[in-house]
Amino acid sequence: MSRIRRHWLPWLVVVVELVGTLGSNAQVETRWPAPVGVLLALLAVLPVVLERPPGWMLAVSGLCAGTYFAAGYAEGPIFMAVPVVTFAVALSQPTRRWIGWAVVAAALVAAGILLNPETPDFGSGPRRGPWGPDAGPEGDLSMWQAFGQAAVIAASGAVASALRSRNEARAQRQRRAVSDERLRMAADLHDGVGHGLAVIAMQAGAALHVLDRDPEAARRNLEAIRAESKESLDLLRRQLARLTDTEPGTEPAQRAPEHGLADLPALVERVRSGGLDVSLRLEVDAASAEAERAAYAVVQEGLTNVLRHAGASRAEVSVVSTTATEMVVTVRDDGRGSDMSSKERRPGMGIVGMRSRVEALGGTLEAGPEVRGFRLRASIPLSGSSAGGAEGLA
Repeated sequence: MSRIRRHWLPWLVVVVELVGTLGSNAQVETRWPAPVGVLLALLAVLPVVLERPPGWMLAVSGLCAGTYFAAGYAEGPIFMAVPVVTFAVALSQPTRRWIGWAVVAAALVAAGILLNPETPDFGSGPRRGPWGPDAGPEGDLSMWQAFGQAAVIAASGAVASALRSRNEARAQRQRRAVSDERLRMAADLHDGVGHGLAVIAMQAGAALHVLDRDPEAARRNLEAIRAESKESLDLLRRQLARLTDTEPGTEPAQRAPEHGLADLPALVERVRSGGLDVSLRLEVDAASAEAERAAYAVVQEGLTNVLRHAGASRAEVSVVSTTATEMVVTVRDDGRGSDMSSKERRPGMGIVGMRSRVEALGGTLEAGPEVRGFRLRASIPLSGSSAGGAEGLA
């Protein structure tokens, strides 16, 4: 069963209907007891206080309102009962679930109006039914009231449906924005923290390897671990701040600084200090900020995979402008390559995220084992700009 609404407006409608019906029937002699008419009017409008009134309640409302009119009770707020119920139902239900019931409700109300023996004409006094001898084409109001009530019911449903569509579109945009933000945060965490942990693991292994015979080298490795862990922790702290920063009026937490081609030498040096021989060839004159960020992410993920999976001793990084409109990013190592198991060859989250990022700029990405080692190659337009897709993990 639908929950009762807590908003005051539907209850105000019920109160107006109740008080107005009592007042309009208090000074009029009716063939039926006035409390019965008040009860019919109350039942006709009562569904508006439900949180999600079902469509069939339109028929109940129309039956109560039609019975009210047919019984000859005084006109008044009863005319708004079925329209407001139609508005409430259409605002909470898809059109296909209420449109048929609205037609039934309109027909019942129109029938009740046409059968009302007390509907006055343009002159004075009652008439004997809509088709009686006193009814004329200019004097009969019942037909116009029936048509008017049906038109108001249809208009109420149309307005509510339009509002529902607008609300759903706004909610969908909000959900998409939240999803995009989550993807961006996942990309930041994966690219930054994931790479940092891989470098820390490599540096720790190198420190353990030389700890006894070369304490100074071990010290350098530990210092590199400290610097890398601090950077990764700062990034993690910023991401957590963005997740928990929900206080109204507060400044949102800043995103992690975006890296570009100028940061590649420092990235390569951090990996190189852990013992992996990495060469860098950087020959790009000018590129857009989006293209630089994508190139950096490809190199970062490529080196992370070398550290984690390849078992390599050497890696080559190349970022070169092959044409005036395109640059090619290549990360190649001398690790296991074709000797990797089929499970290890499956594209992981990092490669899926890189491909999504590169393709959003109009580029392509290829990744796969070679006879010796593994190669990652991305073609990125120099002036590429995202078309609105989320940068991040798919």
